Amino acid sequence: MKEPTPEARANVTEDNVESRAQLLPEETSVGPSADPEAQAAAILAESEERTVHPDPDDASGGHRQSSDTAD
Repeated sequence: MKEPTPEARANVTEDNVESRAQLLPEETSVGPSADPEAQAAAILAESEERTVHPDPDDASGGHRQSSDTAD
């Protein structure tokens, strides 16, 4: 995956990072993160990148019109 754009990174707030830095139960079972805030910021920026610039070839990422469906 490519690096998130500055636009995507700008959409990530400190509150979001702090909230996401709290490990989920399934993440806790793997072990602690060396830098949970940095990991959370990276996860959120990558997610925001997929929202801001969706891949039109990705079935789950593209916004399609009804006219784009098969006949």
